[in-house]
Amino acid sequence: MYDQILNRLSKFITLNKSEQQIFVSKLIVKQCKKKELILKEGQVCKFAYFINTGCLRYYYNVEGQENTAQFFFEDGWYTDYDSFLSGKPTKQNIETLEKTELLLLSADDLQQLFINIPKFERFGRLMAENAFLGIRQRSEMLENQTAEERYLSLMKERPKVLDRIPQHYIASYLGIKPPSLSRIRKRIFTKK
Repeated sequence: MYDQILNRLSKFITLNKSEQQIFVSKLIVKQCKKKELILKEGQVCKFAYFINTGCLRYYYNVEGQENTAQFFFEDGWYTDYDSFLSGKPTKQNIETLEKTELLLLSADDLQQLFINIPKFERFGRLMAENAFLGIRQRSEMLENQTAEERYLSLMKERPKVLDRIPQHYIASYLGIKPPSLSRIRKRIFTKK
């Protein structure tokens, strides 16, 4: 159950067996059903989530409409970093799109790891850097690419999204309506 997270962690820092055991002892296992809301707008995000299996989507409610911001799959981390660090209520909603197994690490436990195993500070910094890069990449995509270019980039860089995510969520993620996505897909596949 913990091999996957330890393997992922080893890409950032090297832990000895004792440090691995301390880390694993802090994790909470959460089994989630499909379409389960694990964080709701207005709550405080108290955990960093490692996705052992399954898929998460985070979205914002804007004037009664769900605007999908990102998808996360197994072997990945997710947290609402702003709420997690500040203790302020989140504006995000995070739901599972499949049956999902999560490993949760609380903000308090992460702070203790920073103190007791200083290597974790490097891990925290690298995760923050990755989060920043992901936000910047998404922002640049929305600002600088046409809807068709965004879809083509998604096909190339994240085919897992196209294989596992419903089309209406993909359209929302791309910043377009589902009928527009259908037209884009038809144009692309007609050209082939």
